Amino acid sequence: MDPSVANLNLAVANVALPDIGEHFHATQTQLNLVSVGFSLGLAGTVLYLGAVGDRYGRKMMLLLGMAFTIPTSLLAAWAPSIGVLIVARLLGGVAAGMAYPTTLALITALWDGPARTRSIALWSAFGGAMIAFASLLAGWLLTVAWWGSVFLLTAPLAVLALVLAIIFVPSHVNETKDGVDHLGGVLSIVGIVALVLAINFAPSAGEGSIATIVAIVALVTLARFFLHQKRARNPLFDLQVAGRRIFWVAALAGLIVFGTLMGAMFIGEQFLQNVLGYSTLRAGGAVVPAAVFMLVAAPFSAKLIERVGSRATLLSGYAFLLASFLVMLLLWTATSGYAVVALAFILMGIGVGLSGTPASHSLTVSVPVHRAGMASGTADLQRDLGGSIMQSILGAILTAGYTTAVASRISSSGAHPDNQVTNALERSYSSAATLAQANPRFAREIVAGARASFLTGSNWAYLAGILSIILGAVIVATLFPSHRREVELLGRYRSEDQLAPA
Repeated sequence: MDPSVANLNLAVANVALPDIGEHFHATQTQLNLVSVGFSLGLAGTVLYLGAVGDRYGRKMMLLLGMAFTIPTSLLAAWAPSIGVLIVARLLGGVAAGMAYPTTLALITALWDGPARTRSIALWSAFGGAMIAFASLLAGWLLTVAWWGSVFLLTAPLAVLALVLAIIFVPSHVNETKDGVDHLGGVLSIVGIVALVLAINFAPSAGEGSIATIVAIVALVTLARFFLHQKRARNPLFDLQVAGRRIFWVAALAGLIVFGTLMGAMFIGEQFLQNVLGYSTLRAGGAVVPAAVFMLVAAPFSAKLIERVGSRATLLSGYAFLLASFLVMLLLWTATSGYAVVALAFILMGIGVGLSGTPASHSLTVSVPVHRAGMASGTADLQRDLGGSIMQSILGAILTAGYTTAVASRISSSGAHPDNQVTNALERSYSSAATLAQANPRFAREIVAGARASFLTGSNWAYLAGILSIILGAVIVATLFPSHRREVELLGRYRSEDQLAPA
C-alpha cells in the first residue's frame, strides 16, 4: 500500500504542472522543482531512514511516514506560493522516505527463492503502474477542482495504509542491533539534495553561481560520505556489499530504467497538454496503456529471470525502452494522433515491466538479510534518485532547448520586444500562454511559437534519454554476469554472508 502512496504523489504533480505554472506564473525551473521535489525528498532520505528502520523497527517507520504524509499533502494542496509548494513536495518525500524502504525490506525478510521474485515483480509493477493510473485520476480531478486538489489524493490512501499497517505488518522481522550511522545519513541527504538542485539550476539564466555552489557542495559532501563509509563501524551503505558486481550493476541499471520512466512521464504530460492541446483528463488517460502493459509484462519478467537470468531480462526491457524513446523523438509532432502517443507509452510500460523486476530483485538477493534495509533503500534510490536525476537532466535540457528556440525565433522574426516580454516568453510555456491571454491580438502567434519551441526542447530531452538507455544497455551487456555466472556468484555471496557476523 505505501508504494502506492509514494508513487501516487510522484505522479499527480506532472498532470497539474501546466495549471500550476499558469497559477503562479512559474518558470520552467520552478516547475521542474515542483515535479522533482517529492522524489528528491524521498531519494535524499531513503538510505538513512531505511537504516533507522532496520535498527529501531520497520513498522514504526512505516507508521510515522504514513502519518506525516497527511499534513504534507494538505500543505501542498493549499500552498500560497510556488516556494511553499516546492517545500511541501520535499517534506512529502521525506515522509515517504520513512515508509517506503519498509516495503521491499519486509519482502526480503519474509520470502525467499521464486516467491520473493514474484513478490518483487508485483511490487515493482504495481508501484510503476500507480504512476500512470494516478495521472488519469489527477487529470479527472483537475476538470472539476483547483490545481491543489491533486495533492489531496494521497491523504485518504495514507490513512488506509496506516490502518492496514497497524493490523497486518509485524512489529519486528530480522532487524539488526547494530548502531545507525547518523553522520553518514546527514552526508547522504546533503549530497543527494545538492546534486539534484545543481542539475536543476544549471540551465537557468542568472542562476549559474547558485548552480556552481551547490554542485561543489554535492561533490565534496558525497566524496566525504564514501570516505566515511569506508571507516564507519556500522556503515549506512556497506561498500563491501555494494561492490558486489550483481549489486552495483543492477543498481545503476535500475536507476536508468526508473529514471527514464519518470522523465518520460514528466515531459510527456506537458507535451500532451502544451503541444497537442489535450485536456488534463485526456492527458492523464493517455498514459494508462503504460500502466496496463507494465502489469502485464511483470509476471513474464519474473519467469524470465528464473529461466534465462537477470541480464537477458534487463536487456529485453531496455530494447523496449529504447523503442519508446525513438517513437517520441521521431513520431511525436504537433499533429500526432493518439495512436502514436499510445504506442510510445505501451512500449514504455513493457520496457519497465520487464526490466524493473531484475533491477530490484538483483539487489535483494545479493545482500545478507540483516542488510535488507540497504537493499530496499537502494531499490528506492533506483526509482527516486533515478527519477530525480533523469527528470532533472531531461527537464534542464527541455528548459535549455525551449529557451534557445524562443530566442532564435525572436531573433529571426526581426521583432524587438522589450525585456519584460522577452523574459515572459522564455520563462516557460505557461508564462508564454499567460502573455498570449493578455495580448489577444497576437495570441495565436505567441502560442504557436511557444508550442514549436517546447517541441524543440522536448526533442532534445528525448535524445538525451535515448543516449542514457544505450549507455545503460552497454553496461548491463558487458558487466552483468551471465545466467550461469549469476547463480554461482549468488551462491558464493550466501556462503560469505553465513560465515560473516550479522
